[in-house]
Amino acid sequence: MIPKIKTFPTTKFIGKNLSFTYVNYRAFELWSSFMPSRKEIQNSIGNELYNIQINPKNFDFSPNTTFVKWAAVAVSTFDFVPEGMKTLEIQDGLYAVFNYKGDQSNVAVFFKAIYTEWLPNSEFDLDARPQFEILGEKYKKDDPNSEEEIWIPIKKRF
Repeated sequence: MIPKIKTFPTTKFIGKNLSFTYVNYRAFELWSSFMPSRKEIQNSIGNELYNIQINPKNFDFSPNTTFVKWAAVAVSTFDFVPEGMKTLEIQDGLYAVFNYKGDQSNVAVFFKAIYTEWLPNSEFDLDARPQFEILGEKYKKDDPNSEEEIWIPIKKRF
């Protein structure tokens, strides 16, 4: 498990969001609401979908801790925001980028390894910016050959 260390540029997004916990995981509800109306978004950049998670300060990964999840696309401007959608801007910063291959059945184990094995043994600490997955052209829902990029916000450990 060796990530690439990359800088993500400041990026604007338009999409929908929901607050929930891992116990009451509502990502299917969020994406089911977003996907039918994503074509209404103007000025989108690329075809990638972004599964963004904004954790509260000192997030402890407890099953009952609330966080905000976004289903979104990157856009060049906020000039037109479709009804029922919101805007989000992620500031530039350093990220550890992991490639995940497979269906969603093992993704929780993969994330656990990132946070409990790779991160503590790296030269980085978790940074207080959104984490996200980029669902590009190799992403295929529920397919064992699906691929996505997992972006974890990091900062150099001092």
